[in-house]
Amino acid sequence: MRATLVVMVKEPHPGRVKTRLGRDLGMTGAAWWFRHQVAAVLRRLQSPKWDLVLAVAPDHEGLQSRVWPAHLARIPQGAGDLGARMARIFRTLPPGPVCIIGADIPGITQQHIASAFAALGTQDAIFGPAPDGGYWLVGLKRARAVPAGLFEGVRWSTEHALSDSIATMKDLRIAKIATLRDVDTLSDLKTLTDLSR
Repeated sequence: MRATLVVMVKEPHPGRVKTRLGRDLGMTGAAWWFRHQVAAVLRRLQSPKWDLVLAVAPDHEGLQSRVWPAHLARIPQGAGDLGARMARIFRTLPPGPVCIIGADIPGITQQHIASAFAALGTQDAIFGPAPDGGYWLVGLKRARAVPAGLFEGVRWSTEHALSDSIATMKDLRIAKIATLRDVDTLSDLKTLTDLSR
């Protein structure tokens, strides 16, 4: 069965993406950063080893958008909080392992994705932790039914997001891969710039 990598993206409109970053950088600057960051990630992560699919928002605008590469498959994120949208993706894609990432992780490489799918060879679920208590990747082998309460009650955008998400995966074998930093604030961006020097 084919592995699928899903990248969650929003249309890069000022004031609608990366708003915490936009408070310091300006909403137009944050949207510009996001658009170019997504383009770089999509170029870097295309591989014959997995299918790359964009989960777009808002649904109708994202499906019609000319911002993202036309050759990539797209699915709507749909309604609900982040957990509801990710759970829906896990339940509706064709059979096979699925990993979901955000597009705001500058350090991500094909090797990170390959190691996530490799871990799903022996595990039911995989997480790529972030230093702030959240995560940059979640994956499910999907060899059995997706847990009924997946991601329900998760405190998103807090230091509890990872532990809360793990708690919704009762009886699943779970592993973690490399910790990577996402970009939510100007401080995150400066830290990544400092680390790359």
